[in-house]
Amino acid sequence: MNRESANLILRIGLAFAFLYPPINALFDPNAWIGYFPSMMRGIVPDMVLLHSFGLLEVVIALWILSGWRILLPSVGAAFMLISIVVMDFSEFQVVFRDLSIATIAIALAVQNLPSFFRRSESQHAI
Repeated sequence: MNRESANLILRIGLAFAFLYPPINALFDPNAWIGYFPSMMRGIVPDMVLLHSFGLLEVVIALWILSGWRILLPSVGAAFMLISIVVMDFSEFQVVFRDLSIATIAIALAVQNLPSFFRRSESQHAI
């Protein structure tokens, strides 16, 4: 398997993790709204919060699928997933998987670092 195929598989897996929740939230919003920390709820109506976050997830998923400037959405995805675990740590039995998914995002980011970062790392390895 070549690097491009592996990159595509990682992108599809990560995008799925960002597409499923907002799509499912359209049909069963009550199953998802409870994962928002209490400090975020009540600022705007719960359904606005849920679907706004869902729209952000869809944008990140489609951007990751596109492969365009993949470093940016990968870093954003990793940040979001780690934030979900930190902010919802009381639900760690459920959100622990987000750490594994975050490593996919980190792997994509590292794999797609701009060439000048790679060049400086290889110079230090000598």
